[in-house]
Amino acid sequence: MSDAPEVQDETGDTTDIRRLEEEGEIAADYLEELLDIADVDGDIDIDVDHGRAAVEIVAESGSERGLRRLVGTDGEVLDALQELTRLAVQAKTGERSRLMLDIAGFRAGRRAELAEVARTAIAEVRSTGTAVALEPMNPFERKVVHDVVAAAGLVSDSEGVEPARHVVVRPS
Repeated sequence: MSDAPEVQDETGDTTDIRRLEEEGEIAADYLEELLDIADVDGDIDIDVDHGRAAVEIVAESGSERGLRRLVGTDGEVLDALQELTRLAVQAKTGERSRLMLDIAGFRAGRRAELAEVARTAIAEVRSTGTAVALEPMNPFERKVVHDVVAAAGLVSDSEGVEPARHVVVRPS
């Protein structure tokens, strides 16, 4: 039995923080090599958030532009880097990783935007009593919306097939 503190993730499973910190360290090593290859400056912060390893590349002074290239338009490069980083972690640990990667605060900013989109949909559902379908979103974006809708006491589902998969907010 481990002496590491334990947390419960959103599914109620107990997760060993030490294992998640190890995932973060492996990811940080991988990302540092990538930053060196791309000749981009950035610092790497590691945390555990909602039962997941969370790694963020933050700008050193004057390096914001280089990091924006690693985000890409609408975060598609960031999504690809997150998947590659998860694969690097899996190659070292032998276990699938649910690590979340953020670069230059892109996901944090997007999370705030999506929470506002969800609140607007919630208000519309409450005032009309009918379901509201949102624009297509990637899995990260849908998860943010589902969490906000659930916290408001309403119901949401994902419908459709990628890349047109979207959230529908319904009255409870």
